Amino acid sequence: MSETHAPTTAADTVKVFGHHINGCSVPSASGRLIDVHAPATGEVIARVADGGLQEVQQAVAAARTALTSPEWAVMSPRERGKLVIHLAELMERNLEELFHLETLNNGRPLRETRSQISRAPDLFRYNAALAIARRDDVIPVEGPYFTFTKRLPIGVVANISPFNHPLLIACRNIAPTLASGCTTVVKPSEYTPLTVLRLAEIFEAGGLPPGVLNVVTGYGATAGKALVENPGINKLVLTGGTESGRLAGAAAASNFAHQTLELGGKTPVLVFGDYDVDRAVDLALFGAFVGAGQTCVCAARHIVHRSIYAPFVEKLAARADALRVGDPFDPATQVGPVISEKQRQRVLRFVEAGKAEGARLVAGGVVPDDPALAGGFFVRPTVFADVTNQMQIAREEVFGPFTVVIPFDTEDEAIEIANDTPYGLGAAIRTNDITRALRFVDQIDAGIVWINDHHRIDPASPWGGVKLSGTGREYGEEAFNAYFTTKAVMVRTSDERFDWFADADAPQRLN
Repeated sequence: MSETHAPTTAADTVKVFGHHINGCSVPSASGRLIDVHAPATGEVIARVADGGLQEVQQAVAAARTALTSPEWAVMSPRERGKLVIHLAELMERNLEELFHLETLNNGRPLRETRSQISRAPDLFRYNAALAIARRDDVIPVEGPYFTFTKRLPIGVVANISPFNHPLLIACRNIAPTLASGCTTVVKPSEYTPLTVLRLAEIFEAGGLPPGVLNVVTGYGATAGKALVENPGINKLVLTGGTESGRLAGAAAASNFAHQTLELGGKTPVLVFGDYDVDRAVDLALFGAFVGAGQTCVCAARHIVHRSIYAPFVEKLAARADALRVGDPFDPATQVGPVISEKQRQRVLRFVEAGKAEGARLVAGGVVPDDPALAGGFFVRPTVFADVTNQMQIAREEVFGPFTVVIPFDTEDEAIEIANDTPYGLGAAIRTNDITRALRFVDQIDAGIVWINDHHRIDPASPWGGVKLSGTGREYGEEAFNAYFTTKAVMVRTSDERFDWFADADAPQRLN
């Protein structure tokens, strides 16, 4: 596929995808299909099966069968690690196809897609290494006992992944699922199911046993609801909005499923007066507008010391206005579309809310006037200044190319503004004073903090939030270990006879 848009596709030639269950493409029982659109043009690029209870039950049953199948269950950790490394290599061989399919499906500029998905194979290698290096514990205890633990795969994992990073977020959960010996049912966003469906095909063609990785497509209110409520799942992993996480988490909790939830955010970025303004603006553009701002750690609130506030606002507005919005396959494009017309209207409603609240719109806030972009879901990168933290635009997650700037005078005021939010996923600090930076790391309510950077991840570094931003961690040993249950084993090593009732007068150990 060339780095231009594919031609408009006639409706009768649009490819139809079924669910991927137990190694087969399965149509929905209802026969209904969901149109998948290219956000850059609005065109229908595919149709996927609209799943519900029946398909979810079928997929969970396949995953449960695979969990104990000889092909999967008896595989040693070393063998499984080798297989997962092989899958990483297969993914790497198919990256070019996945780059283009992801860009077509979710509208991120191809440069961003390449930079992001090219790292996904390392998620599998990292978790494979943890599987190979895994060691259980021997526990010293009082008395004649040898005590040890055995870690066992937790079971069937429900993986609900979002539209903003469709393949990466799915992979960050598929990788530890496979490396741990679990099985999974993935429910991708109805907006962006294509790369996950393709990955399942690639992996099974490369030797992953059928039923280990299943994909059910559909809407959250039907397929997603049926999945989180299914008593056959043992763990829920979800990335999405806070309200979606609350509903899904409550449903999964009714079956006592373990949970890892990465939810909403309203990331504070503290910019101190000793930091170079131009460098701060560079990072602000990256943090706020990469992925068209559709990230849970979007640099949503820039809390800037008053000594550099005016030049920061001026330069950020000018740079935001200069960003090239357009076709994600065009190498010159810097910001692509948002995922849908519904999402664009949400962004524009926040623009109107900001104006009504008295904030100063200094950049963007409009739909581009380029006729070539008329069919897509584009909105100009938007910056509001003179914002207070009580305004709606400073408190609610927009999920678009939208950021606000808030002035502060003292360190105490900065931390108070930063923490005055129900969210706590990411935070960032811009300062040349490392002592100050580390002091703020301890004070800020966030699961991830970047000092003089933004949005960086690594397979070994845990990722997750506090407060309404979720529970549990992804990436790192913390995530891998959460795919196991722990069984404790105590072995009596004494040959002396033990008769509790016959030796009632002798001191005995009860517990």
